[in-house]
Amino acid sequence: MHFEKELQQLSFWEHLSPIQKKIFLQNTAKVCYQKGDHVHYGGEDCAGMMLLQKGQVRAYLLSEDGREITLYRLDAGDVCVLSAACVLDAITFDVFVDAQTDTELLMLPNKVLQHLMQENSFVEAFAYRMAAERFSDVMWAMQQILFMGMDRRLAIFLTEEAAKKKSLEITMTQEQIAKYIGTAREVVSRMVKYFVKEDMLETFRGGIRILDMEKLKKIARNTP
Repeated sequence: MHFEKELQQLSFWEHLSPIQKKIFLQNTAKVCYQKGDHVHYGGEDCAGMMLLQKGQVRAYLLSEDGREITLYRLDAGDVCVLSAACVLDAITFDVFVDAQTDTELLMLPNKVLQHLMQENSFVEAFAYRMAAERFSDVMWAMQQILFMGMDRRLAIFLTEEAAKKKSLEITMTQEQIAKYIGTAREVVSRMVKYFVKEDMLETFRGGIRILDMEKLKKIARNTP
C-alpha cells in the first residue's frame, strides 16, 4: 500500500473501485535501473504501465545497421511508452527503452493493465490518451528527420534542451546529441563547428555552451 500516494497522481485513480485500487496496489512494483541499462528490448513482450518516479528514459528505434532514432524522452511523472503501445495491437515495430540516468519507476504488468482497462472506462481512456500523446511525439520526431535540415534540427534540440534544463550549458557529448536527433556523430560535429564559427556556440569537454540564443532560435523557427 506504500505506493498509493504516487498512484493517486494518475487521473483515473479516484474513479477506481476499492477492489480495483487493491488490485492495482498489489501488482505494482518498484524497479530501479542504472544509467545505461536497458529498460525494454524491442522484441520483448509488452511490460505494461511504467510510471517514472526518478530519472529519465529514452525510447528509440534501432535500424538494421545499428543506427538509433530517438522517438522521445520521458522524465519523472511521465507514463512510459510501453503502456500506450500495449493497447494498440496495430503497433508492430520494436521500440527500445534505455535509462539515460539512474532511474526509478513503478511498473504494472500488462495483464493487470488490460484487465483494468476492460473493467474501467477511465483506465481505458487514460491508456488511449497516453497512446495519442506518444504517437504525436513520434510524428514530430519523424517530421524533423524527413523534412527539416540538420541545422534546424540541431537548433531545435539545443534550444529545447536549454529551456528544459534552464541553462545555456548542455552537458552532452556530440555522440549523445546525434542519437537524440537521429543522425551520425560526424554530421553533428560538422554542424556544431558551423554554429561555433557563427558565434552561436562554444564547446567544452563533454558539452556545449550557447552564446547567442536568439540567433539559434531564429534557425529553429526557420525565420530570417
